[in-house]
Amino acid sequence: MNRRMGTRLLWAVLAGAAADLAGLGLIAAAAWLITRAAQQPGLAALSVAIVATRAFATSKGVFRYAERLTGHDVALRAQAGTREQLYRALIPPQRPRHGGADLLSRMVDDTEAVQDLLVRCLLPAAAAALAGLAAVVIGLTILPVTALVLVAGLVVAGVALPAGTAAAARRWSARIAPARAALAGRVADLVHGSADLAAYGADEEALAKALAADESLAALERRQARVHAAALAGGTLVQGLTVAAVVLLAQGAGAGSVATAVLALTALVAFEPVLPLAAAGERLAGITAALRRLREVRSATPAVAEPARPAPRPEAPLTVEIDDLVVRHPAATTGTSAGASTRAALDGVSLTLTPGRRVAIVGPSGAGKSTLLAALMRLVEPESGSIRVNGVDVRDLDGDDVRTLMTGLTQDPYIFRASLKDNLRLAGPEASEEELERAVREARLDGWVKRTGWDAELGEDGRTVSGGQLQRLALARALLYDPPVLLLDEPAEALDEETADRLMGDLLDVTRDRTTLLVTHRLKGLESVDEVVVLEEGRVIQRGRHDELVSVPGYYRDLWESEVLTRR
Repeated sequence: MNRRMGTRLLWAVLAGAAADLAGLGLIAAAAWLITRAAQQPGLAALSVAIVATRAFATSKGVFRYAERLTGHDVALRAQAGTREQLYRALIPPQRPRHGGADLLSRMVDDTEAVQDLLVRCLLPAAAAALAGLAAVVIGLTILPVTALVLVAGLVVAGVALPAGTAAAARRWSARIAPARAALAGRVADLVHGSADLAAYGADEEALAKALAADESLAALERRQARVHAAALAGGTLVQGLTVAAVVLLAQGAGAGSVATAVLALTALVAFEPVLPLAAAGERLAGITAALRRLREVRSATPAVAEPARPAPRPEAPLTVEIDDLVVRHPAATTGTSAGASTRAALDGVSLTLTPGRRVAIVGPSGAGKSTLLAALMRLVEPESGSIRVNGVDVRDLDGDDVRTLMTGLTQDPYIFRASLKDNLRLAGPEASEEELERAVREARLDGWVKRTGWDAELGEDGRTVSGGQLQRLALARALLYDPPVLLLDEPAEALDEETADRLMGDLLDVTRDRTTLLVTHRLKGLESVDEVVVLEEGRVIQRGRHDELVSVPGYYRDLWESEVLTRR
């Protein structure tokens, strides 16, 4: 937390404490005023108390508003800063440790814990401590023995009970979290697998299991709620016993009715900011766990090391030279001992991309094709060898600069829940209408755009578009971004034969004279590229033009003959 945030937090604490102190002063002044007025003194004897009561009543609302304003301002700024740090930690490519729903939960739910830490825990605790201290000072001033009783009551309600609720919350969280995850899994099965469950008559059993998981979770949450209610009841009991003890001590010491009323009501009000601390202790257990999960994400090891002083970004046109590249993925954490060697995903690959040259990479699954593209974009760290762009090693370049120079169509493009135009503008926020129209025209999407319009809402993850439209929209993004080196990873993956053939034909046509590296398992149309490189188990086993490779025995000719047979 920087100095400016610390100053804002201090003002929030002071405002909250001032509001609680104003409430304490209001009760003390009102108690004195009521009991003194019962003795029917002159009006002059009551004027100061009257003014004080009005002043405390007004200032309490003002200070409470200031505390809410400054406290939430600090909390929201801290939450935004935490999310920014989390985003920055995720921007450099990392070794996969968290993903999917788990990462989303950390980015949304866990970052809210920072806000709760300030608003529900730190600020109330600080304000309660100052208000309690003021109440004890009043007790010491009027009757010192009552101050000792008040201190004991405040310690039990403000320290012992929150510590107990925090310990109970940790125990219950260890049981509730798995139960909640089990219910989420059952619900996901019901939602996404409803058709299969109904088809095989398993829907009743699945529903029964989901209801059982729901009842188990509800039972655990009811027990947790009882603990919370017991803590609140315990705090109220301590408050009542403390006030009763203060009254008895004051009467036993012969204090007058005015002093007794002031002491009793001061003790009563001193517990108001203290009683919520039991709930704060319960919430603190969840907050500490959330902060621990956030630290795990921020401490993730980057997959690639950024240079301390990045070299200037090379200017287009670019020549990319891959020399004897070796990439070895980290060993799995299960079943592999620490330091165990793993098979190289790329083992001595060499390749040159000159301006305007198109190269296709083919090979079986697991051959290292996608790993090669990841190495080019600085998403994985090579073990040895080099990748040079205009003579500059990519390890000496900023990762963002590398991805600006070499990027394109990923294997699993994502469509956002937004309009068609906004999905396309992801690759060119400042693109003109003419540039947008040219991109969709080159990707053969202009007919679709004319039918649906630029403002057509697309479903999340492409659920409202066909596979061909999804790939063409991703291609239009890549063309709009227009990197010096276009990388295309399996653009026709999971498409039917006819759609895949049309897409590949259009893709090969639109990339003419563009520096392009194409990863594909489809060979039709590759006679138009400048070179075909065949990878198997991370090694280059064949390379050359299409007509050269089909004329000699080998993997490429076997694959070509198999593809020709399937098309008949």
